[in-house]
Amino acid sequence: MARAKRHYIPGQVWHITHRCHKREFLFKFAKDRKRWLQWLFEAKSRYGLVILNYAVTSNHIHLLVVDDKDRGVIPNSIKLIAGRTGQEYNQRKCRKGAFWEDRYHATAIEDGNHLLQCLVYIDLNMVRVGVIKHPSEWSYCGYSEIQKPRRKNVLINYERLRELLGFDTYDRVKAGHKKWVESCLTNGENCRDEKWSRSIAVGSKIFIDNVKSLMGVSAQGRKSIEAGESYQLRETQIPYGDHFGAKKSEIEPENAYAWG
Repeated sequence: MARAKRHYIPGQVWHITHRCHKREFLFKFAKDRKRWLQWLFEAKSRYGLVILNYAVTSNHIHLLVVDDKDRGVIPNSIKLIAGRTGQEYNQRKCRKGAFWEDRYHATAIEDGNHLLQCLVYIDLNMVRVGVIKHPSEWSYCGYSEIQKPRRKNVLINYERLRELLGFDTYDRVKAGHKKWVESCLTNGENCRDEKWSRSIAVGSKIFIDNVKSLMGVSAQGRKSIEAGESYQLRETQIPYGDHFGAKKSEIEPENAYAWG
């Protein structure tokens, strides 16, 4: 299957997904999930990564970040986090081979309502698979940090999250975020939706058209698909999935559209 493609478009919010090799449960122990979060904090400190949300599951991660038009920050951060996490795991387990399923995938997300939906989708990941009943029970996602901002070891940039969601106060961020989560849990609107992790971009039709324009020739062959109240720009091939024949490769900022 084709490698995940990443298209760099300056100034965007990106939903990043990265799976463990062959979808193995390499994050099944809390110590490994904690180490991933510690390296995420290090990437924030070292490169200035702007984090909006995150989740570490047993076999993959979600990361919601915003690009401040420094094209090296995100790929360098992921290279650091993924590389060090895999190295430490292999050393501790006396294991050889790839930790990650090749490249990470990045989806551009429109700010405002679409960003809020993606935020909630990430928080509810472990609820969808039946591990927990509420995201507050999973300490390896950003739900509790959004609802109860930290003073130490802060990962999420609360002010940027407020700006991008379009709220005038952070209290309204917390209220809106909590309301969406509770609504999804109550109404059963918590199914897996591949648009958040298999698309080039998700947002309004105007947003998708703008993304296609910025991509130029790289947008040829990509399809804009209506999905409920939003649109998604899709690849001609599935960006990532089961890849049992994957070869070991260095984690590096490669892209189909000049990222890194």
